[in-house]
Amino acid sequence: MISETGSKKKIRVLIVDDSAVVRQTLSSILSTDSMIEVMDTASDPYYAAKKLQSEVPDVITLDIEMPRMDGLTFLKKIMTQHPIPVVIISSLTTEGTLTAIKALELGAVEIITKPQLGTRTFLEESAIRLCDVIKAAAKASLRKKKMVRTEMMVQPKLSADAVLSRRNVNSMIKTSDIVVALGASTGGTEAISAFLQALPSDSHGIVIVQHMPELFTKSFAKRLDDICKITVKEAENGDTVLKGRALIAPGNKHMLLKRSGARYYVEIKDGPLVNRHRPSVDVLFRSTAQYAGANAIGIIMTGMGDDGARGLLEMKEAGANTIAQDENSCVVFGMPREAIKLKAVDKVMSLERIAPYIIREK
Repeated sequence: MISETGSKKKIRVLIVDDSAVVRQTLSSILSTDSMIEVMDTASDPYYAAKKLQSEVPDVITLDIEMPRMDGLTFLKKIMTQHPIPVVIISSLTTEGTLTAIKALELGAVEIITKPQLGTRTFLEESAIRLCDVIKAAAKASLRKKKMVRTEMMVQPKLSADAVLSRRNVNSMIKTSDIVVALGASTGGTEAISAFLQALPSDSHGIVIVQHMPELFTKSFAKRLDDICKITVKEAENGDTVLKGRALIAPGNKHMLLKRSGARYYVEIKDGPLVNRHRPSVDVLFRSTAQYAGANAIGIIMTGMGDDGARGLLEMKEAGANTIAQDENSCVVFGMPREAIKLKAVDKVMSLERIAPYIIREK
């Protein structure tokens, strides 16, 4: 958005959290980014509601566990009355992650863990992630529910080379065993849910990277397993890629596709952030290009940034069929747009058309 002076308008953020320390920390981190302005802070949803009567932010950061009114109740009110992009900032334990998944279903754009005290690297990674998520949320396309670079010192933005070296790939002979590799970020939880629910129990084996914090991917996979015809699980090292099963990369770990004879399996490993993400879509896509080649289908869905674009190009060059979700059905058309710009995409289609297309591919 451009102001009358011709300068870019800052993204205005309202921080809602009952902890004064968290409010101060978030304010300090977000204020380091020249594109973000902290409009105000509120200690609970009641104070936040009063502020919204006089001024509407571009993005709200919201805690879940708060006095007087919990974050889920407030989120539901926002999304059913006047949708504003909401980023959940949560320190929920493993037992509470289903609540966080519920927040995504209610319309939250993204969920990230609260910044914690620790090493300088950890704080820098947290700060970069926070600012990137706020900027992604500001671009989100929201509907009512029925019921950039920062100015701080940062670590270099690494490519997939940091985890898996690129090598020349001779397209493998196409066989009847197809592996579907899927990558998504902001808005991806709902997109992935819709895609997987539309698949039959005997669908192709699927490997997925969704940018999510550690601990949340297990709950996300469990919830999908309960509502899908296929089996969905958080991937463990050595898991076999099977028909009728989707493996989701665990938060804070990279996932690579590997092959031993006719068997495809996944490797879960540590490593540096790639495109400032761990897990990284580029890492998954590169490994899929190397080990599956023409026997793979690559899908890049809604998300901020460019993670996955170069990896999808490598898949295409290895003979894979590549698909991008279209702009109208994306919450944020960042990752698909970058893949399209690189000419890494064979087909662009709406979310609802992707599953039927995959089912037809033999």
